[in-house]
Amino acid sequence: MEGKARFIFPAILSGIMAFLMTCVITFINLGAVDGFVFKWLRAFVIAWPLAYCAALIATPFARRGTALILARLEGKTR
Repeated sequence: MEGKARFIFPAILSGIMAFLMTCVITFINLGAVDGFVFKWLRAFVIAWPLAYCAALIATPFARRGTALILARLEGKTR
């Protein structure tokens, strides 16, 4: 992935993951309480930038790991 896509893809992916995970974790911790949506969105606003930074850092390692796994599954050595 090159150019702007290198930054846009992790932003979208981390946004989706942070959105879903903060919802589930907030619900597990609090249940369906009054103000749930506000508390969830507050957690999401904090989590998304952190998830984005993590995605930017992890993406190159994940690509290399994926290539290594696929090479081994296909019987190739590096």
